[in-house]
Amino acid sequence: MEHIGIETSAMLVELNISTWTARKLDKKVSQEVDQQNDTKINAGNYHKNLLAGQNALDAWNKYSARIRLWYNQQTLPWADKGPRLLTGEVFMSGFKARLDEHEQNWLSLRSNFEANYEDMVSAAAFSLGKLFNRGDYPPLEEVMRKFSFRYTFSPVPTSGDFRIDIGHQARKELEDMYARTTEERINGAMREVWDRLHECLSHMSERLANDEDGNRKGFHSTLITNAVELVDMLDKLNVTRDPKLERARKDLERSIYNIDADSVKESDVVREDLKGKVDEILSRFEW
Repeated sequence: MEHIGIETSAMLVELNISTWTARKLDKKVSQEVDQQNDTKINAGNYHKNLLAGQNALDAWNKYSARIRLWYNQQTLPWADKGPRLLTGEVFMSGFKARLDEHEQNWLSLRSNFEANYEDMVSAAAFSLGKLFNRGDYPPLEEVMRKFSFRYTFSPVPTSGDFRIDIGHQARKELEDMYARTTEERINGAMREVWDRLHECLSHMSERLANDEDGNRKGFHSTLITNAVELVDMLDKLNVTRDPKLERARKDLERSIYNIDADSVKESDVVREDLKGKVDEILSRFEW
């Protein structure tokens, strides 16, 4: 894939959300379970949910997971861990505003948890019964330090950005190595874009087919709405402007134009026509 000046069409973004699991290994109970079952070794561990029956932390952690999922959908892989690639088009389409909105909602859940922590500990004493141990619960200040929401934006570095005093040959080797690494990362990012498209098309094809008895398979309305959302995202994530990907995107867009889930469910003609178009796109590329 030809390198196209990615440093001018994209940036790097790194999102870090840390949370507290509120789980604690209970060694005493773990030993009792082993003894009750006459095990010869430590067969397992028993972890207590310190806030069993309380919803504030679960809601907070579930929302954190939703943010991470959204973040991954909006970005592409870059390094093994850490920052991800954010295209300029996604950024300009409201990424930062949406991220700030997520942060404010997350902080609101944080405030709710902080205000109710002591009450939740008291309630846990009733829920956990004999398993309750007040010493398992850190002070509020320590618990709150376990939670954080941070993000940073940074430019995609260029191969010539080596600011150390080294010899010409060594510098050239570093620049060549960086160029190769960048190319590999671009290819990896675009591979994920293709994989998202393939997963969507394959799922559509499978759900639009009849079962072994010749009966219609059921599907949720998200079969169509997810495809609509993907068509929009593929336009923004095609950082290399791959013409094959754009052609596949437009073909999918035309296939689902003015189609909703109800019409696909109700009409065999619409269903078969859509499946045929989806299968044609799938057959055209070496996935």
